[in-house]
Amino acid sequence: MTNVRYDGQRTVVSGLSDFSPTKIFTCGQCFRWRPTGEEQYRGVVAGRLLSVGLAEDGALIEDLSDGADSARDFARWEEYFDFARDYGEIRRNISGQSEYFRAAAEFGAGIRILRQEPFEALISFIISQCNNIPRIMSIVENLSRLFGERRVSAGGEEYFAFPNADALARLSEVELAPLRSGYRAKYILSAARAVDSGALDLDALCRADSELSLRTLMSMQGIGLKVASCVNLFGLGHLDSFPIDTWMKKAIRENCGDGFDPRVFGAHAGIAQQYMFFYQREGAAAAHA
Repeated sequence: MTNVRYDGQRTVVSGLSDFSPTKIFTCGQCFRWRPTGEEQYRGVVAGRLLSVGLAEDGALIEDLSDGADSARDFARWEEYFDFARDYGEIRRNISGQSEYFRAAAEFGAGIRILRQEPFEALISFIISQCNNIPRIMSIVENLSRLFGERRVSAGGEEYFAFPNADALARLSEVELAPLRSGYRAKYILSAARAVDSGALDLDALCRADSELSLRTLMSMQGIGLKVASCVNLFGLGHLDSFPIDTWMKKAIRENCGDGFDPRVFGAHAGIAQQYMFFYQREGAAAAHA
């Protein structure tokens, strides 16, 4: 059972079964978090500057934004970090599928699926196409710096909110050129204009059936199955989504055999996917370190 303690701008959530800032912020699901120490990260969420680390047997969240109040604002961080979900129990269920899944779930213990802002997730994963994580992070940060709202923390630190759909919808490909996002620029603008006009209702997709949400996203220009699955999982809260990229294809081919169906994990297929992805990408490196 979790316990929450408030102290001004700081919130301590103890009793969490799974919480590792390093694994959460480096498993490929988000792009605006930077390390500031061991298991300590700083990032911008919903226009607020956060510092996140470990405390006791759980999480320490410090909202560095001007006017922050931990007791008042905790609900948004509870949703963002999915604190109400028992990842320990989910991990045990995934581990029971095979020895491979036991190893992947054990290696990935501490990962939680973030509930990111839907529009930010949409644009970020459009940018992620055929891209590496450092470059994705750079483009997303520059996009925010150029077109997002400038803010100043309580301590005087400058940072930038992720731009909203209206701000990006007004731009041209020429104006996006400093990002060096290449062919993705037209897809960024297309998505922003669809959201701004109401043609793409992300809030409705959060409430929709996962398959309907996936099909709707894939009807948009430049959004294929992998990007749509990532947006579904990381931005719209559909935890049964199971993105497949080259890392995942390799993991499935080497460990799951013919006929593998991620639906065996039911509503938590996306959590299993993150364990598999993280284990495939980081596990081999750890084994040879």
